[in-house]
Amino acid sequence: MRVLGVDFGDKRTGLAVSDPAGFLANGLCTVTADGKRALAAKIAGIAKERGCGRIVLGCPLNLDGTVGPRAQRAKEFGRLLSEASGLAVVLFDERCTTTEAHEFLDHTGTRGKRRKGVVDTLAAQIILQDYLDSGAAKQ
Repeated sequence: MRVLGVDFGDKRTGLAVSDPAGFLANGLCTVTADGKRALAAKIAGIAKERGCGRIVLGCPLNLDGTVGPRAQRAKEFGRLLSEASGLAVVLFDERCTTTEAHEFLDHTGTRGKRRKGVVDTLAAQIILQDYLDSGAAKQ
């Protein structure tokens, strides 16, 4: 089963998709929309188009593991996304994934507009790969 990974952001939302076996995450794209409902509908359409059976949404917990305002926003968006897609939306701890994405882009020398365009997609890919590696996708 393919799984769609989502890095929900204030301005841009990164997406990644797994291979059919649920083994490898691939960065897909970055999407924007006017409002959370429109964004959820756009992502639901992409999930359907790609044949995804589940959506993994990054949930930015606080460093101590507690739920803060950003994680609460992700939970609320997860409900909208589940309604729009009809799919199970799994919240997955995404602490430090954007930092990890920036470090990778530093290492590869990716700068400027190119960096801005790929950091959210890369973060979604990291979230999804971490989820797949955890074994949770097989449950």
